[in-house]
Parts: sequence; structure tokens; C-alpha cells
Amino acid sequence: MELPGAKRLGDDRRPLGTLRCWRHSDIGPARGIVVTPALKEWSAAVHALLDGRQTVLLRKGGIGEKRFEVAAHEFLLFPTVAHSHAERVRPEHRDLLGPAAADSTDECVLLRAAAKVVAALPVNRPEGLDAIEDLHIWTAESVRADRLDFRPKHKLAVLVVCAIPLAEPVRLARRPEYGGCTSWVQLPLTPQLAEPVHDEAALAEVAARVREAVG
Repeated sequence: MELPGAKRLGDDRRPLGTLRCWRHSDIGPARGIVVTPALKEWSAAVHALLDGRQTVLLRKGGIGEKRFEVAAHEFLLFPTVAHSHAERVRPEHRDLLGPAAADSTDECVLLRAAAKVVAALPVNRPEGLDAIEDLHIWTAESVRADRLDFRPKHKLAVLVVCAIPLAEPVRLARRPEYGGCTSWVQLPLTPQLAEPVHDEAALAEVAARVREAVG
């Protein structure tokens, strides 16, 4: 489903320099290498964001984290894949699973998108999540088991995001530091961006709707 205000992708491109970047000198021993934060997200969800059928991410943090934190408001999307993802995606969106699987293999990952956080909203009323089901691709069972019931003492967050395709996909060799049960990784690249999938007005409406449903 496309929201009103969705844009067709054009030829206009802008540098990822508008995203907040870190140097390895801030996070590791390799000085002088410019890196960009990336959020790990299911590859099928990345495809759904780019396709215009998803505008939110549901996050609670990885096992290696005390809680999920929005470490950057603009970031790349690092695709992840697991065999169990197929049963966690609603049937009408399972056409995304094949293309998504090819973007995250044992040898490499293919980066297709960046995102900007429009709103980060805590889920104070979990019963309202059903009302925003059409804003993502996951089954109700997956939302409950993988997010609400996972680490129940921690509050679930809904991120309303503006998806931005990369001007050209970037293939990266998989490295050990990209693994682990954490939400964020730092990537040594600053690719060019194309135009956002949705405009600001459409995403403001999504944020208002999420706030009314679960805030």
C-alpha cells in the first residue's frame, strides 16, 4: 500500500553527508576512516520501506543491549535475514522474502536504503498496535512474540521513518564486527542518496496516527 504523498523515485541525488557520521577514531583503532551508523533491520522490512508499504519500525533492542536507543536519527539500513522471517511476515507481503534473502548472505550484504526518524514513540498502550498493522508487514503473532513478550520489562518503541533509497546499492563483504545481538553497526561508507519514498506531510500523518493508537 502506498500512502498519499508517496513520491516516484527520480534522478535527483544528494550525498549521505547530510547523515551524521563518525570516524573510526571515535569507535576503534583505525583512525581517519569516515563511517556511517547503520541500523540492523529485517531485509524484508527494508524492501517494504522502499516499496512504500511500510513506514514504521518496531524496536526493543538486542540481547546485548540494556534497551533500544535511537543512536542516530539518520542512518543506513543493514539488512538481516533468518529462515523464521517467512512465517513472521503476513501472507500478502511474502513476495518480498525472495529478493530480501539475496541481500544478506554469509559472504556479503547489499545496502539499498537509508532512513530518517520522523518520530520515536513509546508503546504505552500495546492493545493499540492492531490499529497500525497496515503500517508494517509483520504478523500480529510476530509483533507479540518477537517484540512485546521479548524482554517484557522494556518498553517497545515505534519509529516512524522516512525511507530513502541509495542512488546505487552498495555491496559490502561481511565482517565479524557486523555480527552480534546489537541494533547498530558502523559502516565505512557514505553513499549518495536518491529522493525519499514519502513526503513529510504523509509521514506526519503516520506519526499522528501512531501516537493516537499507542502513545
